[in-house]
Amino acid sequence: MSKKAFWTAAIIYSLVFTVYGAEKKSVKDLSEKYRIWLEEEAVYIISATEKDVFLQLETDRERDMFIEAFWKHRDPTQATPQNEYKEEHYQKIQYANYHFGRGTPKPGWKTDRGRMYIILGEPNDIERYTQESGIYNTEVWFYQGLTQYGLPAGFNVVFFQKDGAGEFKLYSPTIDGPQALMTNYFGDAANYLEAFRALREISPRLADVSMSLIPGESTAMGRPSLSSDILMQNIYQVPEKQFEDKYARKFLYYKDIVEVDYSANYIDCGSIVELLRDPSGTYFVHYLIELNRFSVEQYQNKYVTQLKINGTLSNPEGKTIHQFERSVPIEMDQDKLQQITYMPFAFYDMFPLISGSYKLSVLLKNEASKEFTSIERDIVVPGEITSPFMSSLILGYSAQADATPNLKPFKMGSERIFCEPSRLFHAKEDLHVAFQLLGLDRNLEQRAVLKYEIYKNDTPVLSTSRKLTEYENRLNFKEQFSLNGFSPGDYRLFVRLMDADREVLSEREFFQITSASGIPRPWAHSTSLFPASHPAYTLAKGRQYFKKGEIEKARLELEKIHRRQPDSLPISLPLANIHFVLKNHAKVIELLTPFADSADAKYEVLFFMGQSHKGLGEYDRAISFFDRAISRHGINIHLLNALGECYLKLGVKEEALTAWRKSLEIQPDQPGIREKVNTAQEKE
Repeated sequence: MSKKAFWTAAIIYSLVFTVYGAEKKSVKDLSEKYRIWLEEEAVYIISATEKDVFLQLETDRERDMFIEAFWKHRDPTQATPQNEYKEEHYQKIQYANYHFGRGTPKPGWKTDRGRMYIILGEPNDIERYTQESGIYNTEVWFYQGLTQYGLPAGFNVVFFQKDGAGEFKLYSPTIDGPQALMTNYFGDAANYLEAFRALREISPRLADVSMSLIPGESTAMGRPSLSSDILMQNIYQVPEKQFEDKYARKFLYYKDIVEVDYSANYIDCGSIVELLRDPSGTYFVHYLIELNRFSVEQYQNKYVTQLKINGTLSNPEGKTIHQFERSVPIEMDQDKLQQITYMPFAFYDMFPLISGSYKLSVLLKNEASKEFTSIERDIVVPGEITSPFMSSLILGYSAQADATPNLKPFKMGSERIFCEPSRLFHAKEDLHVAFQLLGLDRNLEQRAVLKYEIYKNDTPVLSTSRKLTEYENRLNFKEQFSLNGFSPGDYRLFVRLMDADREVLSEREFFQITSASGIPRPWAHSTSLFPASHPAYTLAKGRQYFKKGEIEKARLELEKIHRRQPDSLPISLPLANIHFVLKNHAKVIELLTPFADSADAKYEVLFFMGQSHKGLGEYDRAISFFDRAISRHGINIHLLNALGECYLKLGVKEEALTAWRKSLEIQPDQPGIREKVNTAQEKE
């Protein structure tokens, strides 16, 4: 196959979707504004991931957008213009600079007390030991109510003024020990118990804190508790536990794709992606995206928004194999809005896909809120299946009968499964389990049994079996289990395909049962597609094979539907593209001639007709199509370069040079064309 011909054709049908990782910059390379933000203002609250992303940004505009996203992600009330978290953070810095920088050359935020104050906020209580005989100036800060960050219910943080001057340093029971808090201790520096007893004579309360920062913890054998050092490590990790930093990677990945007004507004989502085979043999990717919050805007007496969904599948080499777009208008009245206010929103969709390994990326934008979310998954579509295969398990909270021939996401046979990424259920609900079995020979189908088992921890709570012959559908399998009587907790479901006592296949999935009185299930929007026999799927697969470089498979797919619809341009054009790659120029002309004579002929039709006539040496005919393409669709370097070649073949050198020189004016960086110009000029 000609690489030149392949890429010429690919220009028309491919849009390469690639995000390159930028080279990480050093902090010292940043301008003062961004260095101060990173190393002073946000230094204690930015996560390692956020910092890594920030240092990969290439422009000040990107850095400004990231900083906006950083604060927005921490805003507890995003519906209001005020960002309480940001305001409180800068107030903490000001407080630290005013109160903790005295008597030290450092600014207050840079001191140990400043760092703790910025991370943990104001203590619940402070005990100060100042000007007390035998003790260096010491402060004991007490905190409680921070267990959500993995910290004890109550704990102390101690600072002391070593040698009685300078800044207050953070105290460690194991590194410093009680002896470091006393001004006139001359005992064994390694004997913590002796120092503890000496300090206890001066201050029993401070002596207890000096051995452990966690109240009530016993200190065995007179040694300070290691739990105190672990506590300090956990305190430093509080900012990373407060907020998910997934948005930062999403910002880096999508910053060049989403518009500026969306880029700082990433919201998290849940998702499920499943691969299911249709009875026709075509594989479809079924996916859902679930949002915990969903914004609309009011227009007259309606509440509206528009969702934009863009999907891309690329192969391991980064080449785009399939792209799709969805535009979903949402409109509701006041009653509907009140009904769904506290419900999540779920978008269901599906698309066909040929065999291979892919990276799926789906971007969803809400035009009302200017927010975006995304999902990424690795997908493997198998080729020919020659041995038994079980798909992953789909766990649904509801199933609805649907006898229509249209394809719908998560529809298996005549039922649609509705599911949630959390896999959270209530004991009053039923658990719907769905999956597929492929590659079973007839003998195994007659013998095999499906065994269903549910465990809570390691305790079995349900076990049942059914023969495969009891199922009417031998591709899509579904069971329904009542959860009545199941106590709240974590569960595991196993589905095993058994041949006598031998396990042939098995899959498992986890789910939870909540103790809450109810679960707000999502309100959903779902696509509905043509029946499986529709030629659109064959066309989609043909285009996917073409983009993957499997030209012969692409040709076979498209010729199937071209025989049925020879007058369809959306089918004839990609088939002509394939024959152009194969250098079947006469076939290209045959396919496109019915569409080339109209006054509104598409650019692609005129371009391929011109290129094919050129390939057959019919240069006058080629020029006529290129001229029509220019007059109707405008000038570009591809048309000019092709015109130049045709004129040169006809011996009209001046016209060839005119076309190539115009092409170089549009895009100077064309060494091949420049060489042709120089060669033609030398021969004059």
